Amino acid sequence: MVLTFPCIRALRENFPEAGIVVAVREKARELIDDCAWADATISVEQGKRGMIKQFLHQGRFFRKLRNFQFDLCIDMRTGDRGAILSFLSGAPLRFGFFEENGNCWRNRLFTHLSHKQYTPDQYVGDYLLGLLMDHGLGTENNKPEMEAPMQREKEAEDLLAAEMLQPHDPFVALQPFSLWKYKEWSPEKFAHLIDWIQKKYHLPVVLTGAPLEKERSAEITEKCVHPTVNLMGKTSIGVLSAVIKKARLFIGVDSVGMHLSGAAGTPSVTLFGPSSPVSWAPRGSKHLVVQKDMPCLPCRQKGCEGSEISRCLNDLQVEEVMQAVDRQLSQ
Repeated sequence: MVLTFPCIRALRENFPEAGIVVAVREKARELIDDCAWADATISVEQGKRGMIKQFLHQGRFFRKLRNFQFDLCIDMRTGDRGAILSFLSGAPLRFGFFEENGNCWRNRLFTHLSHKQYTPDQYVGDYLLGLLMDHGLGTENNKPEMEAPMQREKEAEDLLAAEMLQPHDPFVALQPFSLWKYKEWSPEKFAHLIDWIQKKYHLPVVLTGAPLEKERSAEITEKCVHPTVNLMGKTSIGVLSAVIKKARLFIGVDSVGMHLSGAAGTPSVTLFGPSSPVSWAPRGSKHLVVQKDMPCLPCRQKGCEGSEISRCLNDLQVEEVMQAVDRQLSQ
């Protein structure tokens, strides 16, 4: 979602008086609610319901979609569902990506198609923005920037204050987990890294993560010699963004925290495994990537031989990450 911010900005710059509504999953909705260029959100969450309840839910959703009376609908994805929703929105103009290998009817649901194909050496944010630029809707600023509202800043300060961290106290934010296990590093190595940071730089380390990851935080904290501040499961995504913005440094794996650090302008060190940093990592000198030098990378696989275990991350040594952290904290 963060990588679509330049697209939303481009729409606002090209249509300053238009109402801009973003369809988004519920877990990311707060980011768009806080986005200065968007006016409203509509949740596309399907949820787990019985067949009848799901049918009624979809009916209500489609009515709500059409009630907006959109002039233009843009699908930033390549699946079938977005194409169907675009068509059912009733918008007379519908932009989408041409899907060469998709269902033959999908492309016909759009009035305007971008035929640019995604390439592995392309930054995903540029690819998404290309859909608009193909139709003359560009922007001079292609950075996925965002500003946390004062309300989120205050919530972040209150959370940190409860952990004895005052508004101007420097700290390191660390997000060790991902939705995908094959993107994760060893808890033991993270614990070693945390203790080293606190011993060498005397900086508190604040663990961040989703509610589902809260129970797993013990895998790290129980192995640490020094105490950590554990905010896992205590922040919404909007407040998480504000916490990361306040950090002196963000450390994490290839996950949402990485994107939030890029949007907030917080220096970062990101551990990459099978994924491509060229495609996904924040750009600019503030952001460092640590990835093992292996001929198979980036393989873009879900672990070695589909095992959900990535040898490239297992072989990544703490000392390699320390070097990157040193570079960032010594500046």
